[in-house]
Amino acid sequence: MSILTPLAIKIGSWAWVPRILPQITWIDRTLHRLTGGRVTLVRLAGLPSLVLTVVGRKSGIARSTPVLCVPQGGNFLIAGSNFGGPTLPVWVLNIRAAEQVAVTFNGRELSAVPREVTGDERDAVWVHMLNTWPNYAKYAERTDRIIPVFLLEPIP
Repeated sequence: MSILTPLAIKIGSWAWVPRILPQITWIDRTLHRLTGGRVTLVRLAGLPSLVLTVVGRKSGIARSTPVLCVPQGGNFLIAGSNFGGPTLPVWVLNIRAAEQVAVTFNGRELSAVPREVTGDERDAVWVHMLNTWPNYAKYAERTDRIIPVFLLEPIP
């Protein structure tokens, strides 16, 4: 956490933020690319983040997206929240079709096996995720869909 974390949580709770998601994502990708992964908007806010790279299920093209993550042991939890928007982020559809993804965390690149977390296990990790990013609860209230949660298990 940093002194900017409460501000990030406040901004992330605003209902109009999903409308500027493309701009936020572009800025985050640009910062990541220019700094070799050392700087992202989420990291500036004192929150853990990773860059998820997954091959498109239709295009076959690898695409990278910065996402807030919640470390859990040696694994990572990520949520397809889309700030509580009505649609899933495109990466969710791609990760569901993928057997393996690439993750960049703290400047370190690794491969991981993704698994969607459901049922009681999802409920348990959701509580853990709320400790890092309480706005997930607001996002769940804004949408009729269940926000998917994925566990990324690094491959040794």
